This record gives sequence, structure tokens and C-alpha cells, in this order.
Amino acid sequence: MIRERRTREKLQGYYRKFFEQGVLDPNVHPWVAEAWQRSRAAGVPSKSFGSLVRLSSSEREYRLTQARSLIRQMDGLYENLRDFFSLNNISLLLLDRDSYALKSYAMPYYQKTPGEVEGVRLTDKDIGASSIGIAMSHKTPFFLYGPEIWLEECHESDAAAAPILQGGEVRYLLSMVMVDGAEKHGLPMDSLIALLLSIKYSLEQALKLEEMLTARHEILDNLPMVVYQVAPNGELLYANRPGADRLLRGKPEKMLTGPLPALPEAVLNYRHTQIPKAFLGIPSHNRELVWIVGSKTYEDLADVWPVYRDGEVHSANVVSAPIEELKTLLAYASQYKARYSLSSLVGGSPRFSAMKDKATRCARNLNHLLVIGEPGTGKQRLAHGIHQASPVAAGPLITIRCGDVSPELLPIELFGQTGAGAADTPGKIELARGGTLFIDEIDKLSPELGEQLFAALKPEKSIRIIAAADVDPKRLVAKGIFSDNLYVLISQSVLRTPSLRHRQTDIPQIAADILRELAEQNPLESKRLSPAAMDLLTGYDWPGNVKQLQGVLEQGFFKAQSSVILPTDLVLPGGSGWGKAWKRDRNVFMEAWKACGGNISRLAANLGVSRVTLYRYLEKYGLERNRK
Repeated sequence: MIRERRTREKLQGYYRKFFEQGVLDPNVHPWVAEAWQRSRAAGVPSKSFGSLVRLSSSEREYRLTQARSLIRQMDGLYENLRDFFSLNNISLLLLDRDSYALKSYAMPYYQKTPGEVEGVRLTDKDIGASSIGIAMSHKTPFFLYGPEIWLEECHESDAAAAPILQGGEVRYLLSMVMVDGAEKHGLPMDSLIALLLSIKYSLEQALKLEEMLTARHEILDNLPMVVYQVAPNGELLYANRPGADRLLRGKPEKMLTGPLPALPEAVLNYRHTQIPKAFLGIPSHNRELVWIVGSKTYEDLADVWPVYRDGEVHSANVVSAPIEELKTLLAYASQYKARYSLSSLVGGSPRFSAMKDKATRCARNLNHLLVIGEPGTGKQRLAHGIHQASPVAAGPLITIRCGDVSPELLPIELFGQTGAGAADTPGKIELARGGTLFIDEIDKLSPELGEQLFAALKPEKSIRIIAAADVDPKRLVAKGIFSDNLYVLISQSVLRTPSLRHRQTDIPQIAADILRELAEQNPLESKRLSPAAMDLLTGYDWPGNVKQLQGVLEQGFFKAQSSVILPTDLVLPGGSGWGKAWKRDRNVFMEAWKACGGNISRLAANLGVSRVTLYRYLEKYGLERNRK
């Protein structure tokens, strides 16, 4: 829960008044008052920790075994936040439902080493009023200011605790203590709560996953993650629906009934993932797993482990979930930064240089900004760079892609939801306060939802909006299919990203930068293009722009057998020549369609036919129209 800000001096006075006179000031929070009264009735020492109840080594080992999967998940989360905890002198405890400390993370818990605190019981009867006891008894997160803590030696600290619920009951509890108090580090109380809730929700999902994996496949199909069981030769023994959809992304529904491709065929960088290691008996838990499927790259947090039968590895299980949700939940608390700077935008052509100069100027103010450009021209990277160079760079950068969310779920993503039998979910607007909200593909919004978004954003003074569109929304306003009010709001400044065909002199520099990033991300030895390969790239029109160039280079990077990428390692879209084969061969048509980024007008021009003719073939091959 978020509490109103209180001054430490007043709280200290309330504490003294109760301790010395037995009088509860009416300004004391009711839950804190209850905890103080319980502490006094139990005779808990108020100066410092007394003798504490401790589990036997065998009992503690049993409880750790019962919580093994949750601790493994917690270990992975903490690894990504270690520097944040250390920088802000924050300690973190994981407790079970009986308030026994199972594991201590980060800073010492009130100067107690992990060996001193792990296995110890921390109820109100043991340490008096604390965020642990209040959160446990009320089954809700709670923030406690230092002077409200029963133990006087803890009054310089602030504390927060959150129960980890399953089926409405407390299974575990997280306790977080900022040793020097939140104010000293300039970290708002609600940031501490947001961080704690992020971890709480992630751990609750981990508990839910453990339960679901024992249920039927229908449950697995509804999980927001990929689940595979893989044979040693790479064939899939099982895939849930999200896993199948990922491998068959972009294929028509009628093709989903056939067998799934083996992972080495579908995943371009398969041999560089953790999966082959599982067949050697090497598990991998809570590690980043990058999938390159076709022209799309997925970044997940994954568990990969071997499955044994008769003493030999029979298969490997893979549970892989997008890390973007966790990043979003942690964005506000951990001040999630942009991944790219304006300096990472490479190129020196006149159009690109002019756009980059204007972006630098736009970054210095907080005017809302509209970025217009063809798909694949780098609008997202540009938004990251502008945020990073802006006055709100220390705040969160929250992203929503309107085209990736179904129309019925978009309002929840934007505005959040409360009540109605569902867990409270913060919306992207709420998470972006104090920073930047990047709304990609905003041209996909309906006029009605656009008006709702305008009404929500107009009074917001703490959010900078960067919107991106493939099509100029002004044209859509004229057709009555985009909100006029929203357009006026987001177009205080306008940037247009040039297509790659208008900046082909930048291709060598862009290609070198992409290859450098690929080598760093995988990690592998650096690679370069041969002169002939570079000529091949600079001579192509790139209707799919930089994103399409990156897809071709990724395939060439992993296909090349040496540090030099040759022309034979590169497969340009439609490189074999489309001719008239597209009229009878769906695969050839798909190559041409992807090469044009799904743009009907450009595809019609490239194939030398009318749009009407193209629509007929779209229907023939079971593809959606993308009217651009």
C-alpha cells in the first residue's frame, strides 16, 4: 500500500508518547497501533534484538527444499538487481509462512550476517512491531517508517514487506529494509514499494507456474510463455500454443495443423543457445535466452534442464518467458534506462544527419513528439535515444506497441485495471510518470480509444509522450479514423525517419555496427563483410529498411564459417528472382511480401501488377490485407 509521507520527528514523538505514557496518538496508523499494543503485551524488548527462536539445521534444510523452485527464481531476480540493492544499502529477506527467514540477500539485515538471520523467526512476538508482522497479519504489502518500528536500534531505517500469496493464502513473505532510510538516498517510498511489488508478482507467477506444469496441456497453452520438450536431435516432443505460434509466426492457420519444425531448422542461433548444453547434462536456470526466429528476435528469461531416463539424457525441457514485463514492472523502481543513445544512431547522409540534429534539439525539451517513418527505419531506437538525452532521462522509459496488443486488451495495458475480481494492474501511463511513455504504432488506435487516451494524457504533466507511426496520423484524421485531439497533443514536434533507400551511403556504417552488436550479444568472434558482400548490400533497395538489413546480416553472421561474410552467406529477400513464380508458389509470394514490409503499394509496384490483383492473391494465400 502507498502511504502518505510522514516526518520522522512527529513519528518519533508518537512512539515516545506511547512508550513512555501508554497513550496512542490518533495520528498513528491503526495497523501500527495494533502492532505496538501486541508488542507491549508480549513484553518484547524495545531497545534491541533479544534472543530469537531458530530452526534446527534439519528443519531449515527441509523448508529450503520445499521452497527450492521459488528460491531459484528469487536468485535470478536478485542477480539482475544486485547493484541497485548495493547502491542504496537495501537488505532483502525471503521468509516462509511462519515468518522464518529462509534466505538473506544483499546488505546485512540490521547488521546481522546471513548466518545470524537465516533460520530465525521474525514475528511480532520476537522482534515487536515490524513491516513483516503487519504484512503477514493483513495479507497485504506495507511500508513502515523507521520510528514506527518497535526496536529503537532500527529507527534510522525504513522497511517494507509483501506477502507472496497463492490461492489467497500467504505462502512466503518478502522483507526489504533500507538501512539508512529512503530519504537519505533520494529514493521515494513508492519506488521501494514498486520494486517490492515487482518481485512479489514475479514470485507469485513462479509459484503458479510450478502448479500449472502438473496440470493438463490446456492450462499450459494459456501461459504467457513458451514451453518446449526437445529431443537430442532438436525435434519437438511437446510445445505449448505460444511456443508453436512463435515457430509458425506469420504462417496461415491451415498450416498450423502440420508438424512443427525442429528447433535447429526454425531457430537460427539454436547451437548458440543453452539448449544443446542440456543434452550434456548442463542445466541453465533464470538466464537470458535470445531466440532468432526468421527475421524476429526474442529476448526471454529461461530455464533449460535435462530430463533423464534410465540414467541418460532423454530430452530437455525449456520454459522461456519474455523479460519485457518484468522490466516494465521494475521500470519505475529501478529507474530503467534507455537501451540506446542518440550516438548509437549511425549514419552521415544529409537526410539522416538533419533528422539526428533535430532529434537532439527535441530531446532537450519536454514537448510531446511524433515520429513518422516506414517500418524498420529505427523509430524505437530513436525514441530510446531521445529519452536518454532528455531532462527526464533518470525516469522510466515505458513502451507499448499498439499493434501487438488486441483491441480489447489495449485499454487495460494503457490505463490498468482495479477490482472486478482481478488483481490490480498498473497501466503503462501510471508506470511512466516521471519519465517517457513511448507509444509505438499509435496509428493503430481506434478513434474512440484515442479520445480516451487524450483525456488521460492531457492533465498529465509528469509524462513526456513519444509516439511513433508508420503512417502520418494527420492523414488518418482527415479520413475520420484517428482522434484529432490526440493528434494535436502528440504532434507538438514531428520527426520523420528517412528510409534506407534514401540513405544508402550509410549502409556500410550501419552494417558494421550491426555485426559488432551481434558479436557482443552472443558472444562470438567479430565478423566483417567482404567487399563483394558489401557491394551486394549497397546495391539492394531495402524496402524493409534497417530492420530488414539487420535480419539479412543476422542470418549471414551465423551462416558464415569464417570471420569474413561472403556473398554466398547472404540471402537477400527475393534474391533468387521472383519472376512469375509468385503467382503459383506461396513461398515465393511470401518472400516478396516480406521484402516489401507488407506494404501493398510497394509490392504491387515491384511485381508490376495492380493492387486489385494483389488483393486476389492475398485471399488465395490466406493472408491479411495491410492497406498502406
